[in-house]
Amino acid sequence: MGDAGSGVASQLQDQTLRLHGRMAAIRHKVAILSGKGGVGKSTLTSNLAAALAEGGARAAVLDADLHGPALAKMLGVRGAALRFGPDGVEPPEAPPGIKVLSMDQLLRRDEAPLRWKAPTSEGDFVWRASAEAAALREFLSDTHWGALDFLLIDLAPGTDKISTLASLLPKIGAAIVVTLPTEVSQLTVRKSITLATELWGASVVGVVENMAGYRCGRCGHEERLFQGPDSAAMAREMGVSFLGRIPFDPGLAEAADRGAPYVRQARETPCAAALRAVAAALRSFVERPA
Repeated sequence: MGDAGSGVASQLQDQTLRLHGRMAAIRHKVAILSGKGGVGKSTLTSNLAAALAEGGARAAVLDADLHGPALAKMLGVRGAALRFGPDGVEPPEAPPGIKVLSMDQLLRRDEAPLRWKAPTSEGDFVWRASAEAAALREFLSDTHWGALDFLLIDLAPGTDKISTLASLLPKIGAAIVVTLPTEVSQLTVRKSITLATELWGASVVGVVENMAGYRCGRCGHEERLFQGPDSAAMAREMGVSFLGRIPFDPGLAEAADRGAPYVRQARETPCAAALRAVAAALRSFVERPA
């Protein structure tokens, strides 16, 4: 009966109240997802945050990929120490004023993986899922996010991560689904769209196709990299918007390695223009009349 005097129930209740209080100060919570790894969710997230911030929005990013965190590196704050103040964890800020919280800032060594120690090997899977959900809850509830216009949440691969976030944030402002123009990617992405739509309803903004084509930086010739299915047609079939195609540009990856969002470093390139167009579509979606 009860929690046997451990106080766990009251602690969880207090944490839930803190989480709701933090989220109430944030106008738009946006999930970036795909269900599949390697499609460029983190690259899109970091550049969307930069584009929104340069447009005057107060933006922050939460790297919810606990086992493969990359946003701290991509936004140039890897190694920045977390500060603990009276209002909670103070995340470092990347130019131009983007707050960043990532598991990468809590791991001590570059090569150290994140490990969950289950009481028994038989319960490892359930324990790991519970520990990951608890960690995400702490990131949301114990961080001093402050008043924000946008909190972008970069989800790890796997449709189960969508359900985990929905259990913490039943109402989310928007969800953007990232895909590649391949059948393998779209197979998983379709499942993610279906699940996100069931959990969050009309909050699914739409689909972004990454690595859509290659544009030569010297001659300007454009060529489609994959002769796969049309992502725009897939989006229409699933009943969501198609937000655009992000062309393959080697400079995008190079900018991520330098910790400098491409939309700030190469403003005139087609890739940066496509990223800004997705940011504009997101703002238009969340600011539409009720």
